[in-house]
Amino acid sequence: MQLLRTILIIVIVYYAFRLFFRYVMPLLARYFLKRTQKNYQKQYEKPKRKVGDITIEHTPKKKQELDNMGEYVDYEEVKD
Repeated sequence: MQLLRTILIIVIVYYAFRLFFRYVMPLLARYFLKRTQKNYQKQYEKPKRKVGDITIEHTPKKKQELDNMGEYVDYEEVKD
């Protein structure tokens, strides 16, 4: 009896996975693809500006890495 119950559970789980991947996964994939497509469209969409508008775009200044390193000291090799 226990063996029959185990086989029945395995068959039910197998068919549940088949139905899930046949009907639900395409819906989920379509949803995520549409969402990703909307995000890319928003990212590359040019902002609409009126004629005569002035915009100023600032670029962030780079910090020089040498500030944290300290002072550079030139050296000469000494031969014995």
